[in-house]
This record gives sequence, structure tokens and C-alpha cells, in this order.
Amino acid sequence: MIRLTVAQALVRFLVAQHTERDGESRRLFAGCFGIFGHGNVAGLGQALWENRDLTYYQARNEQAMVHTAAAYARMSDRLSTFACTSSVGPGATNMITAAAGATINRLPVLLLPGDTFATRVAEPVLQQLEMPWAGDVTVNDAFRPVSRYFDRIARPEQLIGAALAAVRTLTDPVDTGAVTLALPQDVQAEAFDWPEEFLAHRVWRIDRPAPQTEVLDDAVRMIRDARRPLVVAGGGVVYAGATEALDAFARATGIPVAETQAGKGSLRHGHPCAAGAVGHTGTTAADALAREADLVIGIGTRYSDFTTASHTQFADPGVRFLNINVARPDAVKHAGLAMVADARTALEALTAALAGWQVPQEHRARTVALARDWDAAVDAAHHLGHTPKPAQSEVVGAVNEAAGEDGVVICAAGSLPGDLHKLWRSADPKQYHVEYGYSCMGYEIAGGLGVKLAAPEREVFVMVGDGSYLMMAQELVTAVAEGVKLIVVLVQNHGYASIGALSETVGAPRFGTWYRYRDADSGALEGDRLPVDLAANAASLGADVLRVATIAELRKALAEARASDRCTVIHIETDPMVPAPSSGAWWDVPVAEVSDTPETRAAREAYVKAKSVQRPYL
Repeated sequence: MIRLTVAQALVRFLVAQHTERDGESRRLFAGCFGIFGHGNVAGLGQALWENRDLTYYQARNEQAMVHTAAAYARMSDRLSTFACTSSVGPGATNMITAAAGATINRLPVLLLPGDTFATRVAEPVLQQLEMPWAGDVTVNDAFRPVSRYFDRIARPEQLIGAALAAVRTLTDPVDTGAVTLALPQDVQAEAFDWPEEFLAHRVWRIDRPAPQTEVLDDAVRMIRDARRPLVVAGGGVVYAGATEALDAFARATGIPVAETQAGKGSLRHGHPCAAGAVGHTGTTAADALAREADLVIGIGTRYSDFTTASHTQFADPGVRFLNINVARPDAVKHAGLAMVADARTALEALTAALAGWQVPQEHRARTVALARDWDAAVDAAHHLGHTPKPAQSEVVGAVNEAAGEDGVVICAAGSLPGDLHKLWRSADPKQYHVEYGYSCMGYEIAGGLGVKLAAPEREVFVMVGDGSYLMMAQELVTAVAEGVKLIVVLVQNHGYASIGALSETVGAPRFGTWYRYRDADSGALEGDRLPVDLAANAASLGADVLRVATIAELRKALAEARASDRCTVIHIETDPMVPAPSSGAWWDVPVAEVSDTPETRAAREAYVKAKSVQRPYL
């Protein structure tokens, strides 16, 4: 037995946890992010100070540190992550938004919020929520709906079962997400005699479940019967390390591959079967193939509304679905044949079972022709030559060029993710990192920090709009403090360009989307542009700043930033009224059914027409 406080024992436990997949082992927890207050400084703060085996990183925003941990986990294929600790009250609830993002994106993150006294002797303590109808409710109960596992440690001995359950959840590809262990501040500091087995080295092996023989046989028959099959590659392909297996499968069969946001990069750009992005933010190539597909093979995808164009994308009347996923809830979607299996294992089995079979030559030729046409559209968008301010598509092209083979692009919200999905040319599976499950504004810089910590050998390009930057830029300070180099491309268009464009299609033309003074006469936010200087803000946070006005200047600045060893922010203004090329795929955003304005009435008419082809895929 070893006598330690609860916090000390927890830190020792976290250090001892490892994952193993395909014979390779690594520590599950790379470190702990934290911001200290009265709810955790005497417990976890003291334990982290005493035990330097779990590296402590000082964050500047609780939400941001969870984003950083999630990005690290994604870059590590969910085999390693961070713990995040906060104080009681606002420090804890600040983590909830990012916890939801981690759970929605199925990324493992351990949250250790401080909690009020388990003994309740000094209630109400500072920052405590008092509920007259329930004495055991605290603000930390708000973590329950966004956590894959939640527990509150009211007695020291409860930590043993809870910690093991927490790590079991974090290391399960099906159940993973945010895990929350709420820690009352008095319990953190309480001593207990801990079994040595609890603190011993422990390895959690990540399995690769194989498909059932009967399901594999059915899948082979479905594929052989198909004339126009299409693979939809999701994030599960990348997390499972199945990109080489997908490459081999596509080359052997000739089946074209379309990619979701999380699955982008599953095939390298230029692959003969690569059709590019699919869905509302898709390419004309992938979306044309999706409309014609008689069999959709979804691999590691949860079929979000953007992927399915709100259930209008897969238009063939007899379309069928074969879904390969480790998670049964995703495998059974669209009444498909459910192959509950690891993506790599399943693809290898299918490739072997389909030996000698290929799609009809005309289907292969159509894929190549459609991809060639889209490549021409991308070339044009990358070199538009728009003046006086460049188009955002030109910025994407310049960054893509600067990223080369080793660069990683990070983004999350606004109009940039849509442009990146369709316009970015991926060199490898880890080059594209866009958080689009929650599409959380503010993820970008914090996420970039996590990616760089996970892959310090790679150049990291954070692309962030002015709206997201204003919401959460604080982790620039953390990057500067830790000597972590990021190249941040700050795209300034003075408003919410994405929602501005969307609002025009739903009959509310750019209402509330510009950063403007309030007009004295009309009372609306339509006065002069606000004099916000985000480049000056970035400089005040410790980053090097380069201001550019043209694409030529941007290319020069990107080269300068690559050559530097410091965190650099490149500020460029763009014209938000120049759209990227579109595939025309739809997205279901309801429009007011009645209105006095002609814009809204016209939008409603278009909405009803588009919705008429929506279907359940049964």
C-alpha cells in the first residue's frame, strides 16, 4: 500500500497508463493542461508540482485547453491525449463547450474539474451553485450530457473504479470522447492507502476487430453486383491507419473514393480513384458520382448532414449502403449492410475477396474525367487574380502550396472549412485537420497548438477568420511561452462571412453578420466598419506579425514564416463576396414559412423545391 492524497494518486495513475496498437506502445497521457484556482490548486496543483513525470502546461483559457487536447488526440490517432484540470465554477463550465466538441468528434480527452466540498461543512463556498431542490447538484453536472463517462469522486476509494472506467472509455474507439471526473476540492487533498496494483504500469490494447464471415460474403456480393459503386471515406479510415489499405482497395477495384471533412486525405490528391470532397462542401466530381451511385460504401463515417447533403446527395432510386465501422450505431445507418469491423482489417479482407474484380471501365473513366474537370476549377480558384482584395480561394491556394508535403492545415468554423474541403489538395492523411463535427469557433489556434505538440517535426498552418480569432486567440500566448511554432494565417473580412452568405439564401440578407457601428438614423448595425486591428492584437500577445495585401506578398510571408522558428501571424484582408466554386449540393436550413419580405418569400420557394427530393435512404 502507498499512502498518497487522491490528487497525488491520480497523477501517478495517469503516468502509468499506456496504449498499444500493432505492437507499438505509447503513454496515454502526454501531459496535463490546467488553470488553477481554489478548487484545484491545493489538490491537483500540488500533485503536479510534486510529480514532474506528468508534464504540466499552463493554458490561458479552459475551453481552449480542451480543444488543444482534442487536436492532439486526433493527430495521435486517438492513442494519446491530455488531461485538463480547472477550478470550481466558471473554470469548470468553461470546458463544457470543448467537451461537447471532443465527444461529437469522438476524441479522447480527460477532464478534471474541481468541485465543491464533499463534506459540505463550509457551504456555500465561493463559486458554488446552490440548488434549493437538490443538495448534491453542482455546475459540474452540466458535463453529464457531453461526456462519454462521468463520475464525481466523493470518497478516496471511489477513484480506483472511476479512474479505470475513465481510461477504459478513453481507449475504446467506439465509446471514446470527453471523460469527466469531478473532484471535490477537499477530497483531492485527502490521504488514502492505495493498492500498488492501481498505480502499476498498465497497457490498454486497441483491437482491430475483423468482419464476420457471413457479412463479408454479403458485402462481396453487393460490390460485385454494383455498376456504379462509391466509397465515402470518413475519419475512421485515418484513425485506424487504414489509408494504405484504402489505396490498395481502390487501385485493385477501381472504385472511386469521396471524402468527408474528417476523412479528407484518405487518398492522396492525384490518385486515379480520388474524387475529392463529398456533400454540401463537396467537389463536382464526388457529388456527381454520389448522385449516380447504386452502392455507397461508407467507411468510418457517421454520415453527417453535410456529407449526405441533408439526405439529397445519394439520388439513385435503388441506392444501397454498405457501412464499415467499429461503432454499430453508425454501421446500421441508412438501413445498410452493417460490417462492424476495423477499417483496415475490413479493407484488407475485401481486397482479397474481390481479387480480379473491377468496376466497369466506363465508371473508372468517368471518375478520372470528373476529377480532371474539378482540378481545372480548383486551379482557376487558386489563381483568380481578384482585385483589389484577393478572394479567400486564392489564400487557400497559397497556403496549400506553402504547406508542401509536411505541412498541416488547421481550421474549424466559418466559410474557410467549406473552401478548404473542396479546394485543398492533400499530400498525406495527416495534412488536413478541420474540426467540423462541432465546427466550434475558437478551435483553430488552440487546435494548432495541439497538432504541433503531437507532431513537432511538421509545419502547422492555422487558418482562422476574424470572427473565430476574436472569440479565442489566447493560446497564442501559450504557444509563445512554450516555444511552439505556429504559422497563423488570419483572414480578415470584417464579419461572419459564412453566415452572411447563408443568410442570403434563407431570406435574411447578411443581417447581423458585418462588424459595423450602429447607424444613428436607422438604428441598425450598418454604419462604418469597426476599426479593429487584429494584427496589432496578435503582436501584443507575443507573436511575430506580417501584414500582407496581395497573394504575392502572402507567398513571400509564408516562406518567411516557414524559415522562422517563432510563432508568426500573417494578416490578410479578403473580399468575402467572392465565392469558391460550388458543386450545387444542398444543405437543409429551414426558411420562414411566411414573411412580408420578397427575399424571404423567394427563399422559402427555393427551400420547398429543394426539400422535395429529400429522402430517408431506407
